[in-house]
Amino acid sequence: MSRMTILTEADLRRIVSLDLDAVACVEAAFEALATKAVAMPPILRLDIPEHRGEVDVKTAYVPGIDAFAIKISPGFFNNPQIGLPSVNGMMVLFSSKTGLVEALLLDNGYLTDVRTAAAGAVAAKYLARKNASVATIFGAGVQAELQLKALTLVRPIDEVRLWARDPQKAEATAKRMQAGLGIQISVESDPSKAVAGSDIIVTTTPSEEPLLRAEWLEPGQHVTAMGSDAEHKNEIDPVIIRFADLYVADSLKQTRRLGELHHAIAAGLIPENQAFPELGAIIAGTSAGRRSDHAISVADLTGTGVQDTAIATLARDRAKKAGAGTAFES
Repeated sequence: MSRMTILTEADLRRIVSLDLDAVACVEAAFEALATKAVAMPPILRLDIPEHRGEVDVKTAYVPGIDAFAIKISPGFFNNPQIGLPSVNGMMVLFSSKTGLVEALLLDNGYLTDVRTAAAGAVAAKYLARKNASVATIFGAGVQAELQLKALTLVRPIDEVRLWARDPQKAEATAKRMQAGLGIQISVESDPSKAVAGSDIIVTTTPSEEPLLRAEWLEPGQHVTAMGSDAEHKNEIDPVIIRFADLYVADSLKQTRRLGELHHAIAAGLIPENQAFPELGAIIAGTSAGRRSDHAISVADLTGTGVQDTAIATLARDRAKKAGAGTAFES
């Protein structure tokens, strides 16, 4: 007889939040990816184009972690028009020793949202200038809000500019973010003005056309592109990757295939086999990070299975402590 715990989204929201613990758990996952014999197969993706749908399946086994997660993550981007969230999904946590199911995390994408934002915090912690205080966010969805909250955990952010295609949504999101964080947030209709004088720029959209132009960037800025997690998505001008002083991948194998780097390679701007540092190697100290306050740095975050295993095991541990969830025996 085996025993597993079922955790609903409500359970998970109570016990896991975007905090420094979540950031530390994702940071450790990236370091493990660079330093341990992690088994992380390529992302399995199913496209359903007639409904603007995609389903990603991610997983990773990290030596030293007693469980591994398999995550199923659908994104259907027409859903908001019919009053449904664009992202949902679940994670299944298995014992690394026996393969038995330990927990079913019915998170509807909540844990993915948290670990994605935590990765943005890790990127800013290691790549943005220490005194970075002005942030620009492209997008007005859930990830826009969470990425900003994540930045405030690691940098002294006191001014924010928000740009999104839908001005009404941008205004509503800015008002909500300002109330939640107590930071002055302005909505910009001109993306180039949103970028001017900013320290950290985060793109959080499913755009298929570049939103951030190379000519807008200034010395000292850091860019985190986290929306481009499929071959057809492209948030930043591929030229940016060629002229950036530092380009960092969450997983180079992945960004060559489906991140912003993929578009720079396709455009002939970057050789296909060019070596770049991964975020985990910078955390581990085996690759150099930002070399000066004038450098332009780019983090290309496509989302990795190690992040899912890390956040799922954190959720399990928190659930055990809190006595959360419903036990199920089979």
